[in-house]
Amino acid sequence: MTDAPRISRQFSQRSVMEAIVQGGPISRASIAKLTGLSKQTISEIVRDLEDGGWVRETGRTSGHVGRTAVTYELVVDAAFIVAVDLGGTKVRVAVTDLAGQIVIEDTAPTDLRGGRPLVTQIAGMALSAAEGAKVARDKLRLAVVGVPGAPDNRTGRVLLAPNIRDFDTMDVLEAFRQALGFDVVLENDVNLAALGESWQGQGQGIDNLAYVALGTGIGSGLILGGNLVRGAANAAGEMGFLPIGANPFDPESLRVGAYERAVATHGIIERYETTTGENISVPVIFERAAAGDAAAVAAIDETSRQVACGIAAICAIANPQLVILGGSIGLRPEILERARHFLPQCFPYPVDVVSGELGARAALVGATAVGLSQLHNTLFGVATPNAGLSLPPTGAESSQEAAE
Repeated sequence: MTDAPRISRQFSQRSVMEAIVQGGPISRASIAKLTGLSKQTISEIVRDLEDGGWVRETGRTSGHVGRTAVTYELVVDAAFIVAVDLGGTKVRVAVTDLAGQIVIEDTAPTDLRGGRPLVTQIAGMALSAAEGAKVARDKLRLAVVGVPGAPDNRTGRVLLAPNIRDFDTMDVLEAFRQALGFDVVLENDVNLAALGESWQGQGQGIDNLAYVALGTGIGSGLILGGNLVRGAANAAGEMGFLPIGANPFDPESLRVGAYERAVATHGIIERYETTTGENISVPVIFERAAAGDAAAVAAIDETSRQVACGIAAICAIANPQLVILGGSIGLRPEILERARHFLPQCFPYPVDVVSGELGARAALVGATAVGLSQLHNTLFGVATPNAGLSLPPTGAESSQEAAE
C-alpha cells in the first residue's frame, strides 16, 4: 500500500507527458481535458517537468474567446538516442532527439572482424557523430542497436547471425554498454525496419503488416494487432530458415538457412554463375538484366519466384494486410514487379505488396521509436511491461488547442 501514491503519481506524470508529446504546444486546461486529472495535479507535474528541463513554456493560446493560457511543449534536445542499423556490409548510425528527428547520421563499411572490433567501430561512430552535432556526452541516454539475428536477453549474445562473426559467443549487450557508457537495447534489425515503416512509412495506420528485408540475408518483421511479434526467443520472422529454396537438411542450411541460401545475395550470384561460369556482384547482375542479358534476367526471375514463395508462407501463417519489401535487393523495382507477378501463382488470396517508403533508413527510424518508448518508460513511466509510448506525430501539425 505504501507504493500506491508513488505509482499513482507515475501514472499521472506519464499521462501528462504523453499529452504534451502528442499535442504540444498545449495548455494545462487542455491536458486536463485529455487526461481527466485535476488542474492542481497537472500544474505540479508540469512544474516538475519544467524544473527537470523536459518541457518548457512556448507561448499562449490565441483565437479563443476569453483569457489566454500558457502553453507547453517538449524540449526535444533534453536528451538524445543513438540509433544503429548493423548490416552484413554496412553500419548506419544516427543520433536522434526526443521528437524522433535525426540530427546527424553516418555510414561505414561493417568491420568484417566482427566481435569486439565491430562494437568498438560502432561506438566510435556514435560518439563521433554526437560530437559532430555538438551533442553533449551526458545527453546521450540510450542506444538501440539493430542486429541481423535474434538477441538473447539472458546472455547478451546474438544468435542466428551468420554474417556477423563472434556475436553468438560473446555478451554483445554488455560490450556495447561498456564501449558507449550508457544503456543499450538490442533488437532485430528487420523488426526495427517494420516498426519504422509502421510509424513513419508505408504502414501508418495499419495494424497487421509484414516487412521483408532482402539483401545480404533475408528476414521479416511482423506487426499483428498493432504489436511487434518477437517470439519466445526473439526469433520470430527469421524467414531465412524456412525449409524451402535449398535443401533444409544440408548442414549449411542449419548455419545460414535454406531459404536465405536460395534468395539472398549469395543465391543470386550463384544462380548467375551456374549459368555463365562468371562470378559477378548483384548490382552488376541487375545492370546486365536491364541491358537484356538473358542469364541475368533468368537469375532475377528465379529470385523473384523465391521471394513470392516466402511472402506466401508469411501470408499463410500471419495473414497480414500489407507486405512491405525492403533491403538493398528487396527495394529494387524489378523484384517488386516480379514478386507481384508470381505471387498469385502460388497463393490463392490477394496480397498487397509494396516497396518500403523509408528505404535504407527504415531500421534507424524503428530504432528511434524503440528508443523513445524505452526512454519514456525510464524517465516518466511506470514499471510495467506494457507501458509503451504513443510516439510523436509525424508529418503533421501539432493538434489544435481545445477550447478553454
